[in-house]
Amino acid sequence: MIEIESAICPLCETKEANKFFRDQQRLYFRCWACELVFVPPIYFLSAGEEKAKYDLHQNTPTDPGYRKFLGRMLAPMRERLAPESHGLDFGSGPGPTLSVMFEEIGYTMTLYDHFYANEPAALKRQYDFITATEVVEHLRHPRKELGRIWACLKKGGSLGVMTKLALGLEEFAGWHYKNDLTHVNFFSRRTFEWLADQWHANLTFANKDVILFCKKNDM
Repeated sequence: MIEIESAICPLCETKEANKFFRDQQRLYFRCWACELVFVPPIYFLSAGEEKAKYDLHQNTPTDPGYRKFLGRMLAPMRERLAPESHGLDFGSGPGPTLSVMFEEIGYTMTLYDHFYANEPAALKRQYDFITATEVVEHLRHPRKELGRIWACLKKGGSLGVMTKLALGLEEFAGWHYKNDLTHVNFFSRRTFEWLADQWHANLTFANKDVILFCKKNDM
């Protein structure tokens, strides 16, 4: 394994992030400022390798288990939405499902996905709400990419993020979530608090893996 002594945090750009954990495949760092756990770019898969893994996903709108899983995002987000709101499903994947669930209850949706719905125009519009389910852990440039979707959110709008939260070293060592080689960032509760501070956003932890940001009307 290539030895790397220090790394720059891809979210807050703090230098000299600390070594956090090493397994047989990768070395992980944790930022001392925002507490993001991340792997350096040298461990990133090629675009072809990454897409090949996503192509194996078999999630579809007809899968009741998958719909129940996504319901953890839909339920708290729905409580915040006005009728006829328009949303963006960022990172919609090979079998868009959350967007279908929102459309079934009367909302309109736009899709964006780097591999499966790469329509740059979608990121130049404004939305009442944005969802990013099981997406942020894949982002190679989280500062840039999260900032881009935040800019697409209207004042008073909500951004919903679903991802599993990184805990301490002991828990991380046995955490299955880190073993997916397409997962390159691991957000903790403190990381989302840092992000909310940067955005001057209201932050709600809706449940163990759903985080909601609300853009203030005066921003």
